[in-house]
Order: sequence, then C-alpha cells, then structure tokens
Amino acid sequence: MRIGVIIGSIRDGRKGQAVGEWVHERARHREDATFELLDLRSFDVPLLTSNVQPGGGSRVYDSPQVREWSAAIDRCDAFVFVTPEYNHGVPGAFKNAYDSLGPEWVGKPVAFVSYGGMGGVRAVEHWRPVVANFQQYGIRAQVALSTNTDWTDGEFDPHDRCLTELDVMLDMLVSVAGKLRG
Repeated sequence: MRIGVIIGSIRDGRKGQAVGEWVHERARHREDATFELLDLRSFDVPLLTSNVQPGGGSRVYDSPQVREWSAAIDRCDAFVFVTPEYNHGVPGAFKNAYDSLGPEWVGKPVAFVSYGGMGGVRAVEHWRPVVANFQQYGIRAQVALSTNTDWTDGEFDPHDRCLTELDVMLDMLVSVAGKLRG
C-alpha cells in the first residue's frame, strides 16, 4: 500500500515543508505501508483553465505538469493532506491542484494534518465535503498544529502529544485504506 503525504502549501517561507517532512519521517518507519512525500510546490500545477473536464474520468490533461501530478496521485492508495489554513479555509493552490484531477482521487481515504493560528481546523472542515465528492473517506482523527504553540522561535517544535495523535491517525488511515483496497 502506498500513501502520499502531500505538502499543500507552495508559499515562500512556508511552514508546511517542515510539517510534511515530520509526518513523512514518522510514517516511513512503519511496516504496514510505503509513504511517499509529494510536495505540491515541485509539481507547479497551473491554474485550472483547460476546458477538459477533470472529473470526466479520461485522465487526459493538456498540461504536462498536471499529467505528472495525475501520475503521482494515481499511484497512491491513500493520502495525508498537510494543509495550512488560509483565511479560515483551504489554500488556493492546493484546492486548484485537487480540482485539476478527478478519477485519481476516487475512493481513496485521506487524513489531515493541519496548521494555523487555531490549528488549521477550519481548513480541514472545508476539505471534508470536498473530498466526500469523490467518495473519499475522511479519517476522523487528525493532527492540528498551532503556529502559536508548536513553533519555537520560528522553528517547528511540536508538542509530544502530537506524535501520539499522528500515530493514531496513521493507524486509522492504514486500516481504512487496507479495507477499501480489498
């Protein structure tokens, strides 16, 4: 089983890279799945302007960047979305990249590691109905990191409780992904 850990921020100076690497480092030692770090920034997914309907099921995309993104998402059985909260919602670049695809997401469970002033929980609440559209199972357990308490002097320094929360969330994700896989 392959699980993609998606860093969903592309901003300069982003906190998401440290969070994504922390999730990946913890997860990669597990023996029940293979975890792949997917940095959205490296795919350079363009704004969705094509008249090709991404949800049409054909996996035919005009952009080479979207085709590369499609292949990366398609090879995964489940995901961890590492998502910041921007203005009480999801980051635009991540939502655009999500919307640029269709069948690659269908039926694959997703867990959330969020961050922001209030732990990024509002972004996750926005993500849940979005992923439900493609029959993705949103794992209930999540990790919410506060930029006020889980960073010290600008460096990512999560509380010890976060490791336990991450392990519980990953256990649930792997379990559900295994069941849905067949």
